[in-house]
Amino acid sequence: MEALDLRGLVPAPVTPFTRDGEVDHAAIQRLGGWLGSFKEVKGLVVLGHAGEGTFLTPDEQASVIESFVKSVDGKIPVIAGITLEGTNVAALEAKRAVKAGAEAGLVYPSHGWLRFGYQKGAPQDRYRAIYQESGLPLILFQYPDATKATYNLETQLDIAALPGVFAMKNGVRNMRRWDTEIPVVRRERPNLQILTCHDEYLLHTMFDVDGALVGYGGLTPEPLIELIAAGKARDYAKARAIHDRLLPVTRTVYHRGSHMEGTVALKHGLVARGILEHATIRSPLLPLDPGADVEIADALRSAGLVGPAARSNAA
Repeated sequence: MEALDLRGLVPAPVTPFTRDGEVDHAAIQRLGGWLGSFKEVKGLVVLGHAGEGTFLTPDEQASVIESFVKSVDGKIPVIAGITLEGTNVAALEAKRAVKAGAEAGLVYPSHGWLRFGYQKGAPQDRYRAIYQESGLPLILFQYPDATKATYNLETQLDIAALPGVFAMKNGVRNMRRWDTEIPVVRRERPNLQILTCHDEYLLHTMFDVDGALVGYGGLTPEPLIELIAAGKARDYAKARAIHDRLLPVTRTVYHRGSHMEGTVALKHGLVARGILEHATIRSPLLPLDPGADVEIADALRSAGLVGPAARSNAA
């Protein structure tokens, strides 16, 4: 298997809806075409948390994959979130993703593990079965340390050694674990591409990774591309300056009561940037407090991402 090259920015874009709540395929064309226009963007991950993927029917999920594939016109791969709880149904979900045009899959842990934890060997079995059934190249998803679905180091190494697994999206959100585990994964699995998904902790993690797989990348690709380059160059001063410029945006998007609110905030940000016309979401997401859209637009303006030059770049 020749692995996809995701060493760079991999946005996880939102799923636009019409005002009536249906998938907005015209808006997907604008969003995907815009993100795919940056040469440093290596792929798009759809149907994840930011993309409200678990809120869609199977037919809608397939149509979203197909629409994003069309939007990028073969320039970059589209990667699908594989989210269903049971291993067999997740494998069938992966097969549907292949049929719709996905070139890889981001495998979520079985959702029951979030509360109850997992039996030893169950995550390995999940990845093994999904790949055997679908042939879809897979990305290991490391969940936050605060959940019971986070994988210990042994499990991470086992999954990374399985056929078909070529990358890791790491969002452990425990910097002690990050600092001690990432060097071991690097040493023991040198071919594994490591991508941070710490939207709100990018500065700390940017010096240890091949790239970033983040919902944030669907809103602010330009500075995140610069931040990845600074991290690879070990240029802390430049990375810090980019981080500080983005901090008002980070605060208005991700420093909220729930990380789920980030999806709503991302949509408001894309409205401010002229990519989406409105920020329609699906339940169980709820609208943000009144005035949040103005705060988000002001933060983007302070970062130089809203204004005449920014609108020209987004066109």
